[in-house]
Amino acid sequence: MTHAEDELASQPECWERAVSQAPRFLKALPAPGERVAIVGCGTSYFMAQAAAALREGAGQGETDAFAASEFPHGRRYDRVVALTRSGTTTEVLDLLARLRDGTRTTAITADPDTPVMTAADDVAVLDFADERSVVQTRFATTALTLLRAHLGLHPGTAVTDARTALTEPVPEGLVECGQFTFLGRGWTVGLANEAGLKMREAALAWAEAYPAMEYRHGPISVSTAGTATWMFGDAPDGLPEQVRGTGASWIAGHLDPLAELVRAQRLAVAVAAARGLDPDRPRHLTRSVILAP
Repeated sequence: MTHAEDELASQPECWERAVSQAPRFLKALPAPGERVAIVGCGTSYFMAQAAAALREGAGQGETDAFAASEFPHGRRYDRVVALTRSGTTTEVLDLLARLRDGTRTTAITADPDTPVMTAADDVAVLDFADERSVVQTRFATTALTLLRAHLGLHPGTAVTDARTALTEPVPEGLVECGQFTFLGRGWTVGLANEAGLKMREAALAWAEAYPAMEYRHGPISVSTAGTATWMFGDAPDGLPEQVRGTGASWIAGHLDPLAELVRAQRLAVAVAAARGLDPDRPRHLTRSVILAP
């Protein structure tokens, strides 16, 4: 078993721990009414997209998501939340340093022995969700679960659905597909983006992600026999039929969307195995991107 397989299988237990620990981090996480930006790099950026849409959609305050390298310094925020598994990513540390003494900052990390512990004003450590695989699975979903719980948006079915996602067979014929498209709406757009990234980095697969309604505006042209389109959350009316009409496989999301991401993680590992690849060591990637000064 690869580290990625072992780590993605532990997600239900990690989510339960994150929910139980959420009250500990009450003062570190955004308060209702604060204007907030959530930042990250790679997988963490896509989790930031999901969390920002959830928070603003819940009426808890304006919330934006940015890649850490693209933060708009001309805007004012009450708090900036940085998601960083390693606690060492250059762009995140540079941003926190630039914001020091001007904007309240919070870091959600997996490693308490890294520079982010002193770079941010507040820290939430999820060390039980740290990972050995380069490919992120459980830290990302556990950080998002913490934020969902903090917002009062963690459904009781999420953990049960995650366990289902770990035991259900991968849909027949999916591993052999030559192209994958992941779709979302609202907060699940971030999850779709992350599913696409998992397929690319773990399995070197041709994978794309879009807001579901935007998929009709051009990207549907890549869908054909031997490709798959996977929906996170409820599909727009008529879209499943349109996809099937192209000859592509349609995968409907029937679980909590975060549990659907677990299904997509399993697919990425399965495709990697079928192609003789090691998902623990993706090509050209490392656990943390640390840029030379």
